[in-house]
Amino acid sequence: MTRIPTVPRYLAPRLRESLADSPSVLIHGPRQSGKTTLARRVGEARGYRYVSFDDQAVLAAAKYDPVGFVAGLPARVILDEVQRAPEIFTSLKSAIDQRRSAGRFMLTGSANVLLVPALADSLAGRMAILRLHPLAQCEIEGARPRFLDTLFRAAFRAGVADPLGAGLAERIVAGGYPAALARRAAARRRAWYRDYAETQIQRDVRDLSRLRSLDTLPKLMAMAATQTARLINVEELAAPFELTRQTIHEHVTLLERVFLLERLPAWHTNRLSRLVKRPKLHVGDTGVACALLGIDAKQLASDRALLGALLETFVLQELRRQSSWLQDPVDFFHFRDRDDFEVDIVVEQGALAVAGIEVKAARSVNEADLRGLRKLRDAAGMRFRAGVLLYDGAATIAYGDRLFAVPIRRLWEPA
Repeated sequence: MTRIPTVPRYLAPRLRESLADSPSVLIHGPRQSGKTTLARRVGEARGYRYVSFDDQAVLAAAKYDPVGFVAGLPARVILDEVQRAPEIFTSLKSAIDQRRSAGRFMLTGSANVLLVPALADSLAGRMAILRLHPLAQCEIEGARPRFLDTLFRAAFRAGVADPLGAGLAERIVAGGYPAALARRAAARRRAWYRDYAETQIQRDVRDLSRLRSLDTLPKLMAMAATQTARLINVEELAAPFELTRQTIHEHVTLLERVFLLERLPAWHTNRLSRLVKRPKLHVGDTGVACALLGIDAKQLASDRALLGALLETFVLQELRRQSSWLQDPVDFFHFRDRDDFEVDIVVEQGALAVAGIEVKAARSVNEADLRGLRKLRDAAGMRFRAGVLLYDGAATIAYGDRLFAVPIRRLWEPA
């Protein structure tokens, strides 16, 4: 697997389109995911000036006099790490209302603006929001997959592919952050990820929170890595820290805001009444999770239960990364009922299309592995498009009535 730290980002076309018709465009995503590189690569060709709020003098000026700061900005400007200066959002709104021209402000932020309503609401109707994730496997490989399109068309073709074997664990451990992938030694990548998680907590979480002490957050993050792809259990998360449920909830939300964790909501339908409604917890990148767990690819491959959980997170994050380039949004859920029928990932496209994805680390599959997908198919009714069991085998197999087994590598490789 070739590791290239600087690769073309597949979000770039959507960024250019958004700049052509939106007064401001926000690229938000975790630090070190490539937001600044993408913004400057697209912006430099269009005459954008670059201003970073990581510069303390710039940050102080914006906080002291936000109106004057915004008034003095050039006609086209990139404002980097804008979550550090929330005071300017009202002034940006006023500037846009006074002169509404496309592509005036390009903003980047390392906090999830959708979880900070005051920031999102202040520029509602004036700002396009794009999510930049760490590198997807297909970006690393330079491939242009059409997995989600094929999924909703139920158009998987028979074929064979080489199993990934040990290479699957290597991809999970490597994660998707460009700076980590630039390090050839696996131990050095793990060190980068550990330092990264610590820096995120001590820097960006501190900017977003009034918590006096952040000492519990690194330990909570490490514990969350052991629970990735599981139903969130607040009591279990709270137990080692003697913290209340509400405090744990607030801590998890803070880690979500900086993209270290995410909650995957439960899919529901009026056709079924025995559905489990608790969300699942997922780590934002499997490289971070493995570093916090202190495991390498060989150790991961030997622990089948942990491999299965991290593979589920790995697949979810790859799907999220690919979906961020689509014009039409898709939403992600999990499915589980009280009779233990479950589907790892449910994908909704609008109000009329539902597909399911089950993930297995095994090299073989059987009919019993499809029981959750069949239950989802029945529950979704006419909305159901396809169900796929991703596994580390060789053959794409059609099981009839829109159910398939597909090698995992087809997720990022062209069919």
